[in-house]
Amino acid sequence: MFVLASGFVLTACAQSASKAPRSYVAHKTTENIVVDGKADEESWEKAPWSDNFIDIEGVKTPTYKTNMKMLWDDEYLYFFADLEEPHVWGTLKQRDTVIFYNNDFEIFIDPDGDTHNYMEFEMNALNTIWDLLLVKPYREHSLVLDSWDIQGIKTAVHVNGTLNNPNDKDSGWSVEIAMPWKVLTEANSHGKIPEDEFWRINFSRVNWDFELVDGRYQRKKDESGKYLPEYNWVWSPQGVINMHEPEHWGYVYFTSKGVDEKVTFEIPEDEAIKWQLYALYRKQKAFKNKNGKWAASMDELAQEPIKVKGKEIQPSIELHEQGWNIKVESPFTNQVLIIKEDGDFLKSKN
Repeated sequence: MFVLASGFVLTACAQSASKAPRSYVAHKTTENIVVDGKADEESWEKAPWSDNFIDIEGVKTPTYKTNMKMLWDDEYLYFFADLEEPHVWGTLKQRDTVIFYNNDFEIFIDPDGDTHNYMEFEMNALNTIWDLLLVKPYREHSLVLDSWDIQGIKTAVHVNGTLNNPNDKDSGWSVEIAMPWKVLTEANSHGKIPEDEFWRINFSRVNWDFELVDGRYQRKKDESGKYLPEYNWVWSPQGVINMHEPEHWGYVYFTSKGVDEKVTFEIPEDEAIKWQLYALYRKQKAFKNKNGKWAASMDELAQEPIKVKGKEIQPSIELHEQGWNIKVESPFTNQVLIIKEDGDFLKSKN
């Protein structure tokens, strides 16, 4: 979903930097998956459900329950989501229109976890989709490639009730999606399927209060004629009303093992360092806004050493002609972890 209030985001999200995102293990399947919105194959039955979605800020419990599952094989990455909803409706039928003006389901994918060159996908109950590629998050005022498509994608919706009928009460709707790896891996660092690796992914559900006009659903307006604000329910909480902070997305680990095998995944320690580097990124942005220049040292940012699992790690700043780098050496992997002035994340062997 589009949220452009970047000035607020840079301040507010620093508070959530210490909270670990959620994680999920996606199992490999050899079963033929028919994308029909029902997910009644044995692999889907055995695949684990995600935690219940929560309000995007991570505080309130949503009005309606939402859960997702994932599977993968050598051709596709599969998604299934179940959305509780007493009134299933949709009006948008043209691909690549702004789907979140209807109730929708959204997927955000950052294969290499650098917060740049990530994918956004949305669909409504009419099975209308919107897919786009973002070169950088909106806070960096960069390109949005709206004409980019997930070629070969398969999508389906199943309505447990009746679509666009205000005269009855529905149970909800479910979505099933198959995204071809040949498209997704173009944004991966090594261009391959992430077998026994993790990607940064998050899911969002936008829901609106509605009203009936001439017997048809539409977003509800207040007395002044303005649309009431939407609800944003997500898998891994963002800490702020903005999905376009990829550093807060969840972790999906793609195990090569089947759904009958139990697999656990722990977020690597370097990722915890990375979260704190993004807190420093915000500090440096705030320093520039206040002082008209970048901080040249950690002392100027009043920054103490980073602490992860009892280890103290001292970051340093390098100023250069186009901006700055903040870097640390990981005591866990000996990699040099770097964040740039535009939020791009890099790592290299020392």
